[in-house]
Amino acid sequence: APTAARPSSSAGGQTKSEKPSRGTAMLQHLLLKLRATGPVTVAEYMREALTNPGQGYYTRGGGIGESGDFVTSPEISQIFGELIGIWYISEWIAMGKPKAFQLVELGPGRGTLTGDILRVFNQLASVLSKCDVSIHLVEVSPKLSETQALLLTGRKVQSNPEDNSAYMKGVSKTGIPIFWYRDIQDVPAGYSFYLAHEFFDALPIHKFQRTEKGWREVLVDIDPEVPDQLRFVLSPSSTPATENFIQPEETRDHVEVCPEAGVIIQRLACRIEKDGGAALIADYGHNGTKTDTFRGFQNHKPHDVLRAPGTADLTADVDFSYLQKMTQGRTATLGPIKQREFLKNMGIDLRLQVLLQNSRDTATREQLLHSYDMLMNPKKMGDCFNFFALLPHHRLLHPDKKHNPESKSPFSPVAGFGELLLK
Repeated sequence: APTAARPSSSAGGQTKSEKPSRGTAMLQHLLLKLRATGPVTVAEYMREALTNPGQGYYTRGGGIGESGDFVTSPEISQIFGELIGIWYISEWIAMGKPKAFQLVELGPGRGTLTGDILRVFNQLASVLSKCDVSIHLVEVSPKLSETQALLLTGRKVQSNPEDNSAYMKGVSKTGIPIFWYRDIQDVPAGYSFYLAHEFFDALPIHKFQRTEKGWREVLVDIDPEVPDQLRFVLSPSSTPATENFIQPEETRDHVEVCPEAGVIIQRLACRIEKDGGAALIADYGHNGTKTDTFRGFQNHKPHDVLRAPGTADLTADVDFSYLQKMTQGRTATLGPIKQREFLKNMGIDLRLQVLLQNSRDTATREQLLHSYDMLMNPKKMGDCFNFFALLPHHRLLHPDKKHNPESKSPFSPVAGFGELLLK
């Protein structure tokens, strides 16, 4: 089969300083598998490299932060998480202050984002005083869940054998109960706010290439010329995935589809339709326009996706148009809008001013300005990250509409997607 779209550019051999590492253990595991079964889909390759129970990149803790392989917005600035915390409170107020809500974060990383949101909830405790708040973290990595527990509770948490759904529980430093789950389906039903920051981009994708003979799936196989290296090949005929995942109206020649993201969005949409709440998704992505975005990161540098699997973060841009399709009309959707627009609407400039006035030393002020630039600069994170929300349909109907159809404002604006108005 001909090799597919992306040639392997930096697939050099091991240098002297590299120890035979986990990467080689994962590679050996994959080579055995490929020899036994033949080529695998890109989705299967990603799933093995990222979440294989023994050698997966995330299972072993993932490299988040300055010393790791990539840095996320909450790691750059506390303002990011604070503004997201305010978004949830403003939505809770707009929805008539329900008596309780669950904040459910998918793939919470080191727990930094939840920690910043909890700080805001604590600062606005008087507003939330009559509301029963709980935190629910969906995390597959045992190592990361330990890091989250230490950061958020400051002390030991208890593993939870008697309650089968949560595998661990604890109490935040501010007294809010926290529960850990392996799957979103284990999170109890109820009025919930969902958060997925840089979660969807790590879910396994299928890749497809248009050929003269129709759509073919891009697969991963052993390179016959270099037996311990991998390469991309095209499926000789169409696969179940090409039949099921390509939309008939597709105009691109190369397409990435993430069925798992579709399933999760369906679950979120069903839950929001049934129990109320909202979901906020922040990730890099596009609205159904991009083609080949599959890439790897190691030590903050691009990394060949097929080299040393299990040692690098693998990721692909989120297709928001696909997410919107997969809500199947169960919820309303807003966005995607660029991160810098969302944060501007949320009042980041005002928050920055307050922090600058309160900071005593130049170093802190420089750090604040630097992190603001990272988040807002179109050339950095400002334009490549997008915000996207799922809300119940009734949330976007103006209460006066029934009596006054002429009313100019179609609904009370949703913070972030319009200017933040906190009464």
